[in-house]
Amino acid sequence: MENQKPLVKIKNLEKSYLEGEEKRLVLENAKMDIFKGDITLLIGKSGSGKSTLLNLLSGIDRPDKGEIKILGKDISKFSDKELTDFRRKNIGIVFQFFNLIPTLNVEENLNLVLSLNNIKNTGQTDWYLNEIGLFNRKKTYPDRLSGGEQQRVSIARALIHEPEIILADEPTGNLDEKSGSKIISIFEKLVRQKNKTLVMVTHNRDLIKIADKVYSIKDKKFESFQV
Repeated sequence: MENQKPLVKIKNLEKSYLEGEEKRLVLENAKMDIFKGDITLLIGKSGSGKSTLLNLLSGIDRPDKGEIKILGKDISKFSDKELTDFRRKNIGIVFQFFNLIPTLNVEENLNLVLSLNNIKNTGQTDWYLNEIGLFNRKKTYPDRLSGGEQQRVSIARALIHEPEIILADEPTGNLDEKSGSKIISIFEKLVRQKNKTLVMVTHNRDLIKIADKVYSIKDKKFESFQV
């Protein structure tokens, strides 16, 4: 990695929140490099700042200080419109609670992402539905799918517009062990196949085996350890 430029570079990052009248510092002088094609895990106990990092990387939240450079651009300096446009094109997000649009069927949930990005559908939807094993359920609405099936659709939705970076917040947190294992296998296969970059927050240390880099948060900083 010495000669490779990071896809994401975090430098001197600081973020705090007000809890009542008290200011709680979550991240302080935090640094991290994330490289293209890597699966990076962020592990640690609840409240340590893992989800805060994903919110900062996605631009849903902004840092108090520091830089977050993605593709060489410091997104913390973007206007709200620039941030929305950048996120839509370059970032895919997989939530713990799926967040599929209930009034759209599986196929329409995927097609909407292509439409929002002005991408012509030349077979991408069918390809992803086949890869996640739900091609025959493309006309099904989310409430007719199991939790594991909904999460598979949400993964396809995050990847279908070919973003540079995928952010996943506890993607198996609401699933049983069997469904969770299947989700991770599909997720890893698609990320590797498409040479995408994945940053995943998880409590599940078993997932370390699929990672290229693992970080925990210690003393409000990111601490890497060998996989």
